[in-house]
Amino acid sequence: MEPQSVERTAKTIEEAINLALSAMGVARNQVDVFVLEEPTKGLFGILGGKPACVKVTRRISPEEKALAFLSELVERMGAHGVDCSVGEAEDENFSLEIEGTDASRLIGKRGHTIEAMQVLAAVVYSRAGGTRRVLLDVNSYRAKRRESLVDLALKLATKAKQSGRRVIMEPMGAYERRVIHMALQNDKEIVTYSEGDEPFRKVIIALR
Repeated sequence: MEPQSVERTAKTIEEAINLALSAMGVARNQVDVFVLEEPTKGLFGILGGKPACVKVTRRISPEEKALAFLSELVERMGAHGVDCSVGEAEDENFSLEIEGTDASRLIGKRGHTIEAMQVLAAVVYSRAGGTRRVLLDVNSYRAKRRESLVDLALKLATKAKQSGRRVIMEPMGAYERRVIHMALQNDKEIVTYSEGDEPFRKVIIALR
């Protein structure tokens, strides 16, 4: 594991910084530099001089901060034998994943727990300077849930067409509502919209 902070001394500040960067294996734009001691010249430029001393600290990215927060949160929630990691990029999303035999307990009823964890991770990520939307998944729950939601959306759209009446779905989080909207966005006979306040906001499926 690469060191997070290194102190080095040299004749000049720049030389000390370069020594620290080499020891850490990082570039200058990946660190913060703190000058602990300015170099001084000794008597007649020979005796009693002091070298420069710097402390170079590796910057922690918003993604790393969000991942570290999530790992600590999972541990505090008592989930054992699970692994938190950064997933593959999905559009403009920053993806976080939790996997393991004990991870399913983190999903919660209708995904409420995973949604709450996602909100917290997003706050940490945003405050650290992150600009993408955070998406959290647990044991591929999102993919499975997305598939079932698309199937449900298509069935309820058919029901709305046959009955001529709008269909009100159960309350869902923002991500799941988006899945419903996208699943039916190309249906020329159907319009979808959301009503209500969080966390009880619902998708409405109606005829155009």
